[in-house]
Amino acid sequence: LVPPVPQPLYLPPPALPDVEDDLVPPENFAVVSGGVYRCGFPMKRNFRFMETLRLKTVLTLVLEDYPEANLKWCQSQDIQFMQFGIPGNKEPFDNIPEDVICAALVQILDRRNHPILIHCNKGKHRTGCLIGCVRRLQSWSLTSIFDEYRRFSSPKSRAVDQQFIDLFDLSPVWESVMSSGGGLENLPRWGMLTLPRGRIK
Repeated sequence: LVPPVPQPLYLPPPALPDVEDDLVPPENFAVVSGGVYRCGFPMKRNFRFMETLRLKTVLTLVLEDYPEANLKWCQSQDIQFMQFGIPGNKEPFDNIPEDVICAALVQILDRRNHPILIHCNKGKHRTGCLIGCVRRLQSWSLTSIFDEYRRFSSPKSRAVDQQFIDLFDLSPVWESVMSSGGGLENLPRWGMLTLPRGRIK
C-alpha cells in the first residue's frame, strides 16, 4: 500500500492589529524636530498611539481645565504635564502673550523634557505660533515658516499669527534658557539651532 501523501497543515495568518481602533494619531499630528511632536487635542482613542512615542512631556496651550482622563493617562505613563494657557489667536493682535510663548519655548529647548508633545485644540493656530517661533530659533526662513504654518492652519490661516511669529523677540528666550532653563548643555541637538551669543548677558 502506498502511504497517503501528507497534506500541508494550514495555519491562518496572524491577525493584524486594528489600526483604526488601536493606533490612531491625534488630529494634525506631525513630527516637528527630533524629540518634538505637535497635534490637536489628544482624545482617549489616541492614547495607544501616543504610548508608542514614549513621551516624557505633554505641553498644552489651552486655557481650560485639562480633562481628568488625560491627566490620569499622563500619570500612568509617568509623563510630566505642562500647561501654558493661551487664548485663541483672534483680533486684536495683542491676544498672544509673549511671556507665555517664551516660557513654553524655554521648556522645548531643554532636551531633558524630550520627547515632548505640544498641542492646543486643533493643532493649528496656537500651536502654529509656537512652532513658528521654534523654527525661528532653528534659523528657518520666514517663507518656510509661513508655508508650514499655512499647511496646518488652512483654510483659516491668520495674518495676525504670522505677524506674531515675525515680530516675536527671541532674546528673552535665550536669556531665560541661560538663567532659569536647562542652559546650553541641555539644548536639543538640532543642527540648525543657532545661539545669538552677542545678545546673551
